[in-house]
Amino acid sequence: MKYLPLNAGIFVQNRERFVSRMQKNAIAIFTSNDEVPSNGDAIYRFKQNSDLFWLSGITQEDSMVILFPDNPDPKYREVLVLVRPNELKEKWDGKRLRVKEAQETSGMQTIVWLDSLDGLLQPWIHLADAIYLDSNENDRKASLVRSRDYRFIDEMKSRYPLHQYLRAAKIMKEVRAIKTALEVEVLQKAIDITENTFRRLLQFIKPGVMEYEIEAEIVHSFLSQRATGEAYGSIIASGDRARTLHYVSNSEECKDGELILMDFGAEYGGYCADLTRTVPVNGKFTRRQKTVYNACLHLHDYAKSILKPGINILDYTDKIGEEATQQFLKIGLLRKSDVKNEDPENRAYRKYLYHGISHHLGVDVHDLGTRTEPIKAGMVFTVEPGIYIEEEQMGVRIENNLWITRNGNKDLMKNIPITAEEIETLMKKM
Repeated sequence: MKYLPLNAGIFVQNRERFVSRMQKNAIAIFTSNDEVPSNGDAIYRFKQNSDLFWLSGITQEDSMVILFPDNPDPKYREVLVLVRPNELKEKWDGKRLRVKEAQETSGMQTIVWLDSLDGLLQPWIHLADAIYLDSNENDRKASLVRSRDYRFIDEMKSRYPLHQYLRAAKIMKEVRAIKTALEVEVLQKAIDITENTFRRLLQFIKPGVMEYEIEAEIVHSFLSQRATGEAYGSIIASGDRARTLHYVSNSEECKDGELILMDFGAEYGGYCADLTRTVPVNGKFTRRQKTVYNACLHLHDYAKSILKPGINILDYTDKIGEEATQQFLKIGLLRKSDVKNEDPENRAYRKYLYHGISHHLGVDVHDLGTRTEPIKAGMVFTVEPGIYIEEEQMGVRIENNLWITRNGNKDLMKNIPITAEEIETLMKKM
């Protein structure tokens, strides 16, 4: 790993939170992700199962976490399963974790090698009344690939058909949504790396630069600050390409007079930052560009003012829609007749703001959490309104990351330049 060792207390607390919600005399088993083939004899870079990482901090393949808080033998109430180090494999793929290293990373004291697990797991299963299995559920996921999670579910149900099976994902959705102070410390580090990178970009961007050159600067800056890399594929979209929400080609020239929308974030210690800023390629907003930008910033600030415990994301989005309607009337995007005759199921403002305003953030960029229940203290959300105008070939989005507090929120990106004036000042070449 590139990042410095994390505080194992993060994962100790996370396991405690999960276990506290388990049914009596139940065992929970989490498996690592597959190593996924690409082409030929190559595989994609391994990415750990987010739930397993959240519980243990382990990023190595062929790992498992087993939690059995009512096991009569205290030694086996939490177990980390690892692949046994193999000299030949290490010559090809690099060093694998030893017992002490795994203990220091995870805070788990009992380490079992994968090739000796079967003899231990069967008696534990026989002692348990119920089995929690992980299905890596995410409301945004739509994959037809049958992952290791689901294959393991099939295997367990075949071997132990008379047990009660429970969804670990239901608990995970509750506990992963609430971030501890220790988790936010790591998230803040990812954000600080992202801030440093953005400030660097403001001195790099100029007419004629290619979008991929900006992307390269981002990756270089992230890695030089010990980030794992990008939290997601960076969106570097100048001109009309900014209206494409997930534009990742990053292949075109940034031209004088255009705006460039940059949506990027560092991953550090398994936690993801998610920043969006829109800046003028030549360092100076036109009057119209600044008008649209300030309207978007108004929506951003309004969203921050109402994102607090008690509101749910659906109601919050509706309120921002009302505010967006007023802003779009002010800047000439909508007429009163457009609003009067709008379809309630496809409101007029949606022509220019056609995505959600916030999503949960954490180990995953689109992290686990509810959209229908009231927001709670401890959750972390993005706030990212946008304005996309086809007629003017312009797209503006402004995004920060907020930690929900008991009475409001804390902007974890408060130090990152955000006003048009701040951006113009920093883009002046020295």
